[in-house]
Parts: sequence; C-alpha cells; structure tokens
Amino acid sequence: MTFVQLIECKTDRFEEMNRLIDAWVEQTRGKRTATHDLVGRDRSDGSHFVELLEFPSYEEAMRNSNLPETGRIFQEMVALCDEMPVFTDLDVVRDEQLCTDTVRRFFDTLSTAGELPPLNDLITEDCHSHDPVNPQDTIGLDAIRRECRVWRDAFDFTFTAEDVVAQGERVCARWAWKATHQGEFLGIASTGRQVTMTGMTLFRLGPDAKIADIWWQYDQLGLMEQLGALDALET
Repeated sequence: MTFVQLIECKTDRFEEMNRLIDAWVEQTRGKRTATHDLVGRDRSDGSHFVELLEFPSYEEAMRNSNLPETGRIFQEMVALCDEMPVFTDLDVVRDEQLCTDTVRRFFDTLSTAGELPPLNDLITEDCHSHDPVNPQDTIGLDAIRRECRVWRDAFDFTFTAEDVVAQGERVCARWAWKATHQGEFLGIASTGRQVTMTGMTLFRLGPDAKIADIWWQYDQLGLMEQLGALDALET
C-alpha cells in the first residue's frame, strides 16, 4: 500500500530550505526510497509550507528516515523553521489520477461502434495531433474527427491501454490495437485480414482537463506488412 508522509513547517527562509531539499536529493541518490516529493506554499500564510513525500510502503518510509543523510538534513531543516515541523503519516486509501481517466475514455470512445461521438468532452477545439506519418500536424477538433473516421471506416478495431502513466499535465499510454481490415486504407482495398499494432501516445491536457496535444508513435510499417502492402517489394 502506498504511504505518504506529510510535513508541515513555518519558515521565512524557504530558499535555504529549498537548497536543503536539493542537497538531500543529491546525497541520497541510489539510497532513498521516496518516489515523489511535492512542496506547497499556503496562499493565506506565505511562511507556511507543506511537503508531501510518497513511498511504496510505510516500511520503505522508515528505511528512508533511518538514512544518515536524512537525519542530518532534518536537523538543518529544524534550524530553519520557526517552530518544530509537524509530521503526519498517511496510508493512502484512494489514489485516482483523473487525467488518466480522460485518456482511457479517449481510447474507448475511438473503439466504440456506430457513429463517432463529437469528442468535444475529451478534446479541445484547437487540439494538435502530431503523427510522424503525416507531413503536417492535424489541427482542430473537426480535423481530428475526420482523421479518426478514416481509421474507423477502414478498420473495425479495439484499443487496449496496457499502461497509462501521468505526470503533471502529461499522460503517456502504451497501447495494443487489434483490428479487422474492412475498408480501403491508404489505397489498399479491404482484405478482411486480422491485424495488430502496438504503440505509445503522449497527451498534454489543457487547463480544462481536455486533451490539447497528442503525439502518436506506432508501428505502421508492421501494419502495412500485415495488409500485404510490402509483398510486391519482397519478390
């Protein structure tokens, strides 16, 4: 179970505190068990800071606390604070990355049978889709929907999001795609073949939590080979 340690302190010497955190990160490289460090400043009290340290488990947090480097940095941290820092130990009982839900719904929606939904609840009006196969970016919701329809008219497909990882406003998805070739695609008439493809897509979400940028990476060469488009080149 993920474990979070919440540390609250009051100080007017945050820049020095910040350098202490940098020193701890450098000195504990290869030793620390913390996986995420987040520091926030109280809007209503500029001297009030809250740090959240995330660990894989309580046991790993205790290992991290017992590092000599952690002990030394803590003593220096106390000296910078107006009063003793307050520690709160938290077992994480719910952890939901809401931005990853948007990405998963995007893939599910593309795979939905029937008329393609508007997508305006998932994609911004000026979204940019970056595909290395296309010489130019596809810009705008309407243009992206037209591009999606090209694939949907050519294939009956499903996406499986194998891994979805979020960091800030960006989400990366590793996916698997399975399809039946049922319509013309890049000049190739329907073959009825079962085809597969894997890829990774990076998304940037805008302030409204909708997708604002999409960067595609996928094995199109492998797809064309499965469709028989390379047969003439091999003879």
